[in-house]
Amino acid sequence: MTPVANREAYAPADSVGYLVACLFGALVLTFAMAKSADPLFRYEGYIFLAGLMAGAVMLAIGLSNDAFRPEPGKYMDGVIRAGVIATMFWGVAGMLVGVVIAAQLSFPNIFYLPDTPFLNFGRLRPLHTSAVIFAFGGNALIATSFYVVQRTCRARLFGGLTPWFVFWGYQLFILTAALGYLAGVTRSQEYAEPEWMSTLWLVIVWVAYLLVFLGTIWKRREPHIYVANWFYLSFIVTIAILVLFNNAEVPVSLLSHRSYSVWSGVQSAMVQWWYGHNAVGFFLTAGFLAMMYYFIPKRAERPIYSYRLSIVHFWALIFIYIWAGPHHLHYTALPQWTQTLGMTFSIMLWMPSWGGMINGLMTLSGAWDKLRTDPVIRMLVVSLAFYGMSTFEGPVMSIRTVNALSHYTDWTIGHVHSGALGWVGFVTFGSVYCLVPWLWKKPRLYSNALVEWHFWIATTGILLYITSMWVSGIMEGLMWREYTPQGFLAYSFAETVSARHVENIVRLCGGLMYLSGVLIMIYNLWRTARMPAAEPAPSPLAAPLAAAPAAAPAE
Repeated sequence: MTPVANREAYAPADSVGYLVACLFGALVLTFAMAKSADPLFRYEGYIFLAGLMAGAVMLAIGLSNDAFRPEPGKYMDGVIRAGVIATMFWGVAGMLVGVVIAAQLSFPNIFYLPDTPFLNFGRLRPLHTSAVIFAFGGNALIATSFYVVQRTCRARLFGGLTPWFVFWGYQLFILTAALGYLAGVTRSQEYAEPEWMSTLWLVIVWVAYLLVFLGTIWKRREPHIYVANWFYLSFIVTIAILVLFNNAEVPVSLLSHRSYSVWSGVQSAMVQWWYGHNAVGFFLTAGFLAMMYYFIPKRAERPIYSYRLSIVHFWALIFIYIWAGPHHLHYTALPQWTQTLGMTFSIMLWMPSWGGMINGLMTLSGAWDKLRTDPVIRMLVVSLAFYGMSTFEGPVMSIRTVNALSHYTDWTIGHVHSGALGWVGFVTFGSVYCLVPWLWKKPRLYSNALVEWHFWIATTGILLYITSMWVSGIMEGLMWREYTPQGFLAYSFAETVSARHVENIVRLCGGLMYLSGVLIMIYNLWRTARMPAAEPAPSPLAAPLAAAPAAAPAE
């Protein structure tokens, strides 16, 4: 090897480029903070500055130790292992905050803390939703997409250090957004609370994510693009479009943390729920369906039941989901035809959603006995059951007359959590249970019995949670529409809150059980990682394709 080649291996250009970018960004940010009179701008600036300096230190140490030498003959698994760890960390953090705010709703006299506003419901609630959706769910999607695209394309991740930039850049976005919520830095829009600095950073990270994913597909050694990659790509592209439109905003100044949306009035509401519902549709559905289409066949050691159905499922879901947002705005200033359009497409969504659920369930044809013997398969299959239930309940709740009863009530909370805990949570847990032995080169999980405990405790917790919210929500809606003979409301809002006390306690118990299951899982994974390795060598690119065969035995 020539001296020039040695130097390139020792100091890759992308590593040096990222180091220079970190130092330059830190310098510009320091000057901006010094000029700004806005304490919250400086607060967010310090978080970004700490992240940039930590990145610069890590890059400098890595360059000095020759840690960034290219390894073109091996899969890039280190960033996936980091993603799995981050997924579980943020899962516990987000769910713990959820338990805290459930306790605040159940026992406000005990858990209301007037002297510590950053620990009260108004700031913890967006922290909980964002941490569970974007930190826990987002890290799971990034980690699994990096694993799946490499194995199904038989190609190392594209971009040199860029996958690591995506991972660490996303963690910095999570930190700035989360700490910002606690300090009161928020746009006050559902699922879109981060202010303009955090959003701008997310756009940079997300473009890098898209380039890594597309570049890996572009240089693939497998001619076929497996269907899971279609779902991952649709999730990445659509979320980018949604964020760019919904978060279109004008800062008060470049030295202020505050900004104003370019949308106003009913247009603002329409764009917000076009974004909000499709954040559910593409972040919490399309991306996790990609996980389902890879990990269920892989774990069951069976091909997808119908590959043709998976393609129909993909195109039907992509076309229909994007129009469903207006069902959040029934009985508002939004034109009636737009509300009806959203309701109609929401009802149509039931068909492709159940098509995907049936495709996943029927993949176990000839392997149903694994439900008895493999708790990980059971967890993945139950996630599909919750997916089917949620995608039936959602269209029903989008019907205008049903929505009149359910909207603003705990019924909606129960619906969201049946999807979040049952579908998103369980498919993520099942995928991580698969990934950890593969990534850490272990022959098996440390304990299947602990997986059983996790499954049954978490499932019981979900059922307690959603049934209590169904009862609470329907009762709440009926009390709100009850009138006296004189035409006045029969119950005050305070009376409806008091009537939900028992259901709130049941919800708290369900959340505690679900969190306990996650803690059991983390212990199991930690013990698995400490087991003797099955094979010390990293996975080579020449390894057999890790996706399930595309052929469908039913066709």
